[in-house]
Amino acid sequence: MEIKTFYFNPLRECCYVVWDVSGACVIVDPGCYGPREFQRLKDFVEDKGLKPERILLTHGHFDHTLGLEATARCWGLDVWLHPADREQLTQSGEWCRQLGLAFMPYTGRLRVLADGDVLSFGESSLTVIATPGHTQGGVCFYNADEGVLFSGDTLFAGSIGRTDHPGGDYDQLIESIGRKILPLDGDVSVLPGHGPATSVGYERVTNPFLQSA
Repeated sequence: MEIKTFYFNPLRECCYVVWDVSGACVIVDPGCYGPREFQRLKDFVEDKGLKPERILLTHGHFDHTLGLEATARCWGLDVWLHPADREQLTQSGEWCRQLGLAFMPYTGRLRVLADGDVLSFGESSLTVIATPGHTQGGVCFYNADEGVLFSGDTLFAGSIGRTDHPGGDYDQLIESIGRKILPLDGDVSVLPGHGPATSVGYERVTNPFLQSA
């Protein structure tokens, strides 16, 4: 399995293209803002000869979905989101208006994610791990064979997702991380929704928010 990271939009959100030897790929959190950023994503996919099969959302916040409509329309893709974050997705336009950002509402089909779902593409798969707290529908995507976790805004290098927006719950987020992420093997790579990659083991012993988790 191979992974390409893009840093998109003013909030430097991490969008991931994930593929394997079959050429099939999924796109995680297409936060590309405007035609230039979307073109970077499109050029990469086409230059690699990849075949997008799904768009996966770790949660519904606007900075992770700014390029959702363009990406879905370009390749005719469905979007997979936990149902508890449908409202977050519909509120993205209002957040963008308040911040002076252009936003294209998503008009396609939403597919439902649930804890424990296994999402296949090509010869690979990602398992859904529900981690509410940053939002009520927040999830991570995990591949045990590769030892990779796409953590969205649940867990960052040295930090955790903020919980002061509607739907956030600090205690719930700490519980989610403590029960669902920290028990994973320490060598598991954590690829977050913002900032650099880290590992479960490193965060387990150094992240100041998790020392009592």
